[in-house]
Amino acid sequence: MSQPVDFQLSRNSFGQLVFVAPDGAAYLGVVPVRAFPIVAPESGIAVVSGEGRELVWIDSLADLPDDIRTLLEEELSSREFMPEIRRIRQVSSFATPCTWEVETDRGDTAFVLKGEDDIRRLAPPALLIADSNGINFLIRDTTALDKGSRKILDRFL
Repeated sequence: MSQPVDFQLSRNSFGQLVFVAPDGAAYLGVVPVRAFPIVAPESGIAVVSGEGRELVWIDSLADLPDDIRTLLEEELSSREFMPEIRRIRQVSSFATPCTWEVETDRGDTAFVLKGEDDIRRLAPPALLIADSNGINFLIRDTTALDKGSRKILDRFL
């Protein structure tokens, strides 16, 4: 159930978010930022000004009215790009650097893993893999991967 909010959020004709504070002050080009984008993506959202000043803290997206929640979700999804690996098809070598061919929630792709240090453990059983271009790939649950994917992954952990 959404809670009443004391601020307004809209999009102007240029597609920028406009935040109007309770005192009537308007801020153009505000940006929503997740505090915990991987482990708690629906809670802990700050809306910050173009100068990086926090304007409002949102405990949970679910508490917002539909129109504001939709605007924030759209903005967050357009800014965040973190494909989730669903399956590891193959790797070119078990020595780094190597090329990984994977299936993600955004389609099939290949990337170069520079070193084992680019695989970071998050809250178990999640992993974050950074490719040579700085794109982060998420494995939300290593135990949910198929046997072949887990076997490949184990060689790097």
